[in-house]
Amino acid sequence: MKELVEVIAKALVDNPDEVEVVEKENGNTLVLELHVAGSDMGKVIGKQGRIAKSIRSVVKAAATKTDKKVVVDIM
Repeated sequence: MKELVEVIAKALVDNPDEVEVVEKENGNTLVLELHVAGSDMGKVIGKQGRIAKSIRSVVKAAATKTDKKVVVDIM
C-alpha cells in the first residue's frame, strides 16, 4: 500500500523527491501518512478534495484483499 500511495503522489507533484509515506499500524487499521512539500499540497488535495478522495478510493480498493482498514492521511 505504501508504494502505491508513493507512486501516485510522485506523479502529481512538482517535487517528487520530497514525497514521503510513513506507515503506521494500529491493530486492524493501517494508517498511511503522506508528506509532501508545502507548495505541492494543493496538487495532492485538488479542488474540493477530489484528488485526495480519489487516492483514498484507489487505496481502499487495493486493500480489499488484505482484510485491513487502510486510512490515508495527507500531512
